[in-house]
Amino acid sequence: MHVIRWIIAIGWLVLIFSLFYDPITQNLTDPANLLSPLRDHHECITVQAECIAERPYPVGTRIFWGMVVPSAIFIVLVFGHETWRRICPLYFLSQIPRALGLQPRLNIEKNSWLIHNHLYLQFGLLFLGLNCRILFINSARPVLGLFLLSTIVAAITVVFLYGGRTWCHYVCPFGAVQTIFTGPRSLLGSNAHQAPPKSITQSMCRTVDATGKETSACVGCKSPCLDIDAERTYWGELHKSGRKFTVYGYVGLVISYFVYYRLYSGNFNYYFSGIWTHDEQLAHLWQPGFYLSNQPVAIPKIVAVPLTLTLGVVLTYLILTKLEKAYRAYLKRYKPLISSDQALHRVFSICTFIAFNCFFVYGGRPEILRLPQVLQLLFNGLIVLVSTTWLVRNWNRSAEQYQRESLAHNFRRQLQRLPINIEQFLNGRSLDSLKADELFILAEVLPQFTQQHRRHVYQAMLEEALGEITTSENSCEYLRPIRQKLILSDDEHYQILSVISSDRPDLIYPTNRSQTAQFIKTKITQSPQNSGSAPTKLK
Repeated sequence: MHVIRWIIAIGWLVLIFSLFYDPITQNLTDPANLLSPLRDHHECITVQAECIAERPYPVGTRIFWGMVVPSAIFIVLVFGHETWRRICPLYFLSQIPRALGLQPRLNIEKNSWLIHNHLYLQFGLLFLGLNCRILFINSARPVLGLFLLSTIVAAITVVFLYGGRTWCHYVCPFGAVQTIFTGPRSLLGSNAHQAPPKSITQSMCRTVDATGKETSACVGCKSPCLDIDAERTYWGELHKSGRKFTVYGYVGLVISYFVYYRLYSGNFNYYFSGIWTHDEQLAHLWQPGFYLSNQPVAIPKIVAVPLTLTLGVVLTYLILTKLEKAYRAYLKRYKPLISSDQALHRVFSICTFIAFNCFFVYGGRPEILRLPQVLQLLFNGLIVLVSTTWLVRNWNRSAEQYQRESLAHNFRRQLQRLPINIEQFLNGRSLDSLKADELFILAEVLPQFTQQHRRHVYQAMLEEALGEITTSENSCEYLRPIRQKLILSDDEHYQILSVISSDRPDLIYPTNRSQTAQFIKTKITQSPQNSGSAPTKLK
């Protein structure tokens, strides 16, 4: 992966360099060059009733907007954020301070505003970036080059100040996009909650030691962390400030961005031809920004662009908010067993499905339309197939199911360590083949074993949960489902917790743990009896 990152980063830097100096590739786009697959051979493309003549041009902007950006979106939904963040050239370059051995200057936990409002910041930067893209950087190669270099410097600066992946988590506009398109889990991503304990999961920060073995380099810059367990972060931040606005607003951005090209030029051929990657963009800032009913509208383009995108975000947010309320009312009346969180998750999933398909209506389309008709149809079918499969895979997902799978995976490991052949009760099946619900049923058989075995299993599960998932204060509620199956009381939980505090105090009072994450928000609150007795028993 390190070699792959180097190759991609060098390729990206070469692309940026070509935006400032490229005397070669314009020969490939010459309409007279019949041997080049990159040449343009469009008929007259009109913008506000004026024909734009084809001419040779360097391909840097065309490659970036038509190939790189759509590929990133596709990778995130299909292979997950874990794949993208491990190959992202911007992240790779942002880690220069760490590679130089520089320690973070500031503690991100002290920047409470950024922690609580980073989604608004990321969405705002995304909104600003799309405006700048249409107005300044789509076809102006030096401006795009300066924009990308400025972004690299900004990423390096943020990591220099705060360390870790703070740029990805709190500032990078594409970080918010990754949250939307990943959802609880990508189509082919891994399941971090079913990995062995102390594993380096998903795109977790890592380094290679002297023996060539990967080790964790996590500095705990975010908790819960998308790079460690994407699904835990998804459910834990489902109601985070700015989450709903970001998801609903992004759908509006995707649609209004594409629609603006029609409102500006008077036709969709202007966008689909790809001529916007090399036209005289900066010369049109103060010219009419709309062309409606074959008439230019006297609103400058520099005003029309933010106006269109703002209306798209606001209208989509209002419409989707009303649809969400209507869907909640329907579920409350006809399917009351579906929780409020799962209802919101389903609305978010629909938004991801719509945004992904709408994006690929235009994302990379100028390049796709150059392919033979059969390949175009295959690509369209692929987009619909992967987005539909992703939606079906995540539609019935819930926080409760995720928690049940996490507990079941932990429970399975502890059963395998018991000096008892559990599989003799499974009619030839193995423990690994049992699903989460089946393991919970099996837990009801364990009370037939000795009290010692049940407490041993529970203590091992509690130690693992304290080490990676929950805290001593929340462990009682987190493990309540499995404790009830094992017929262990809350008092016994605190007795076992007291034993752990004596044997392994680092689990109760962590001083340098990179993952001290609060687990999924739960509506169940601890009873007064338990909350009152816990401190005494821990003492």
